Amino acid sequence: MIDKNQTCGTGQDSMPSMTCLIHVLEEWFGVEQLEDYWNFANYLLWVFTPLILLILPYFTIFLLYLTIIFLHIYKRKNVLKEAYSHNLWDGARKTVATLWDGHAAVWHGYEVHGMEKIPEGPALIIFYHGAIPIDFYYFMAKIFIHKGRTCRVVADHFVFKIPAISPGGVREALISDETYNIVWGNRKGFAQVAIDAKVPIIPMFTQNIREGFRSLGGTRLFRWLYEKFRYPFAPMYGGFPVKLRTYLGDPIPYDPKITAEELAEKTKDAVQALIDKHQRIPGNIMSALLERFHNKQKID
Repeated sequence: MIDKNQTCGTGQDSMPSMTCLIHVLEEWFGVEQLEDYWNFANYLLWVFTPLILLILPYFTIFLLYLTIIFLHIYKRKNVLKEAYSHNLWDGARKTVATLWDGHAAVWHGYEVHGMEKIPEGPALIIFYHGAIPIDFYYFMAKIFIHKGRTCRVVADHFVFKIPAISPGGVREALISDETYNIVWGNRKGFAQVAIDAKVPIIPMFTQNIREGFRSLGGTRLFRWLYEKFRYPFAPMYGGFPVKLRTYLGDPIPYDPKITAEELAEKTKDAVQALIDKHQRIPGNIMSALLERFHNKQKID
């Protein structure tokens, strides 16, 4: 506190410069105990400065990623300009697809293997459902950019609340884990759709999708909550920039003699074969992160 007998200036009873400044400000603003406010401000600065210093490097990294994504979109500026000149909606779709494709390339080094297995005509793509099916969003962007085709979604009724697809659906997303067990139950509706439409089924699996995002839905409580209310109460965590590679298997051709049950089982076996061939079991987040820094992968 400031001694009233002290004065600003030089001499034995003069105040320190900072104390003198506080005294002058108190008189100027007409407030008392300004020194306490000053000490409190110093305390806040002492507390928040380390936090700010920790955040700034990550903010810089975020800006770098944002810059790369912007350049990724700018690289296709002529394609986007042409799309907007013909159809506003088509231009918007190409812009969104390019944005997702840029995020896939920057954050996950995303790759698609077996794109040539997609026929010119219609087909039904069936895949393993991760905790968050971000690989399917990336895949749709790739298909739209490179083939000019859009994917129509066949999904559970819950898709109208949270985007999801595949026979496993929300149950597989929540309950499956780093062991990549397929949780389809007795679902065969997708197989009946393929039979009725007379189209082939293309199995699909994305390597390390469970390492990108993890779900706690495998615990007894969250499994009971989902089965009871059909709502994904289970928390998720992740967003790790792991390496993601999507593999497309050989098409399962339309066969009028096969039943929906048989086709569903055949499709499940095909997806399981892709998992066995391309996925490390159990999955490991650190190993999946390290794959971003080398080109080693299982042979297609």
